[in-house]
Amino acid sequence: MATFGVVVFPGSNCDHDAYHAMKHVMNCEVKFLWHKDTDLSGIDFLIIPGGFSYGDYLRSGAIARFSPIMQEVVKFAEKGGPVMGICNGFQILLEAGLIPGAMMHNHKLKFVCKNVFIRCETTDSLFTSSLKNGDVFDIPVSHGEGNYFIDQTGLKSLQDNDQILFRYSDANGDLTEAANFNGSIDHIAGICNQGRNVLGMMPHPERAMEKILGSEDGKPIFESILDSLSVA
Repeated sequence: MATFGVVVFPGSNCDHDAYHAMKHVMNCEVKFLWHKDTDLSGIDFLIIPGGFSYGDYLRSGAIARFSPIMQEVVKFAEKGGPVMGICNGFQILLEAGLIPGAMMHNHKLKFVCKNVFIRCETTDSLFTSSLKNGDVFDIPVSHGEGNYFIDQTGLKSLQDNDQILFRYSDANGDLTEAANFNGSIDHIAGICNQGRNVLGMMPHPERAMEKILGSEDGKPIFESILDSLSVA
């Protein structure tokens, strides 16, 4: 059974959500990793959780990117280790250069906390290999800076390399203007790196793991991850 590491920064507030999802829902081994830790031995999969690392001062993720553990996260990823950044974790991965692009404030300049729909765009990743193209998931979001941006050259590269894993859609899977609530370019909700082992996504699948909390739509994503790790 794979061991998951959940990185904890000052200001993280979804670390326990990620821990609970993997430990008590998916029945995996999970360890908290403090931002000053530099030992990732025994960790098979890293989760960079959501929250407001360092209070989101300066720019979301910009300070956390320099935490001691991030040097090890970069080394882990560069060796092919799987990494998943959720919300603020996505922002941190962008700041660390592990995935391309940048985050801007939501286009209406308001913090958004609600459930949205995202559509699976590719099964060619360990995060989505057990899903189906076009699958739609009801997943919570909670962010003020989730407006993903990349220049046209970078966008074409993402498209050509099949790096867009999730897009914001409506319940039917249609890419409507209303569904793209934060203004992200090309409706992007989640992307991977060219090596396909690093995922950044703004929605919170770890908050959609139990029916009592309103949705279990996050489980298929983590089931896909576990399936991929079991055959790796």
